[in-house]
Amino acid sequence: MTDHINTVDDVIAGFEREGYVTDRALATAVLLVIKLAKPILIEGPTGVGKTEVAKALARTLRTDLIRLQCYEGLDVNSAMYEWNYQKQLLAIKIQEAADRSVEEKEAHIFGHDFLLERPLLRSILSKNQSPVLLVDEIDRADEAFEAFLLELLSEFQISIPEMGTIKAKHIPYVVLTSNRTRELGDALKRRCLYHWIPYPTFEKELMIVRSRLPHIGEQLSTQVVKFVQEVREMDLSKPPGVVETLDTANALVTLGCESLDAEAAEAALGCVAKSSEDFERLKANGVKEILSRL
Repeated sequence: MTDHINTVDDVIAGFEREGYVTDRALATAVLLVIKLAKPILIEGPTGVGKTEVAKALARTLRTDLIRLQCYEGLDVNSAMYEWNYQKQLLAIKIQEAADRSVEEKEAHIFGHDFLLERPLLRSILSKNQSPVLLVDEIDRADEAFEAFLLELLSEFQISIPEMGTIKAKHIPYVVLTSNRTRELGDALKRRCLYHWIPYPTFEKELMIVRSRLPHIGEQLSTQVVKFVQEVREMDLSKPPGVVETLDTANALVTLGCESLDAEAAEAALGCVAKSSEDFERLKANGVKEILSRL
């Protein structure tokens, strides 16, 4: 249902109702996804809210979210469709004595009743309204899988050799995310709108924290955001994203902290550092140095 989303301000307001703080650039890109029915590729550092865009979009449009989590070795059987071989074999046994031609028997076992729908196929079989299809971390899959996606992203259809071409009755809103662990192919990029989400400014990140954790104190939220932003400037193997900021703030509230001191920062260090090297470096001198600047 897109009747209530007609302007960039509508997108911003809708996302904010769902707890997602956005800016006009991203809201404009999302509006174009809705109005042009064109996929969008969203790139940016880990933990800046790329996946949450698709979730907020689905909630704003009051439609289903269908998620495909990509990984190395992802293939068509896991992403698009697979035949239920056991059910087909059982059907063949039952039909052995039936007075049907070979063609009729084949047509029966290669029907919808024997098809296992995976996320990509499910996204174009939606009968009521357009779902949001999230292809998460597409950079983790290989180039061969990108080729599988091209037909879906350009024609919103999937070809199944035994059944023919299945076209979408309701074109899905497609959101692809990438952490840029590898460069994606030009053919994929040409089919998509593009948006880069950087680490947020201090003001935006503070708005995110207070939006997600409305019960947090003003002093603590300000100190946490300043602390994490300082940590990002260090040469860490895994810089903290917005997710880590929210985890840190939530942990400190849970521990009953009203302000951020050395003891509180070290208690929540596991929310910020995501490798043993980063943890030890922050614990050794990073925490005290950052707090002294705060």
